[in-house]
Amino acid sequence: MNLDRTLEFLTALEANNSFEWMKEHKKDYQIAKNEFLKFVQELLLLIAEFDPPIGNLEPKRLVYRLNRDIRFSHDKTPYHPAFRAHLSIAERKPIPAGYYICIKPGQSFLGGGVFAPQFSQATELIREHLVSYPEEFQQIITRKAFIETFKVEGLKLKNVPRGYDKDHPLAEYLKHKSWNIEYKISDQELLTEASEYVVEKFKLMLPLNGFLNQGLVDFRMPERGK
Repeated sequence: MNLDRTLEFLTALEANNSFEWMKEHKKDYQIAKNEFLKFVQELLLLIAEFDPPIGNLEPKRLVYRLNRDIRFSHDKTPYHPAFRAHLSIAERKPIPAGYYICIKPGQSFLGGGVFAPQFSQATELIREHLVSYPEEFQQIITRKAFIETFKVEGLKLKNVPRGYDKDHPLAEYLKHKSWNIEYKISDQELLTEASEYVVEKFKLMLPLNGFLNQGLVDFRMPERGK
């Protein structure tokens, strides 16, 4: 595995973001992507030690395309200058929660939790789970290792939604429409620490992911066109 090649390619892509450039550098793209896939495979094997179902996943089914949807965007550059993957039994779908990695020169980060504000059913299920198990949630987010590494973020309402106690101990979290955590990782850390370092952070995400996924047991992804 050589993430140097991946970072070098992404740096060049960001500076030359066009169909023409990509066509001329298709071989470089394949090399960079293959190195990223090798990295994802290493992560899957290590994560499986504490989250066994992850070990059965196929890397290429977890990686997002570089192509951007530019139909409704002011930014018409055709590619994301980043390699991204969601290491989850849902593959690229956001639910259930998994382990997200984005490699982008100078802006790489790891992610966990649930970021799916477009699914109102998921939002409601998690809120109900928070109300039902407030102590468990508090224990997860107040652990020393968690506090030192993450902060629960996400899109949120200005006020506690109707039907919930505005004075509830978790009132601020009930305002959320997504509950996600991130950890920024430098290029140097990626190149020198790599798999073990990344998986160490992913392991710290497991309790929150598990809690949120318990609340989402009854969630069903909407069928396309409905």
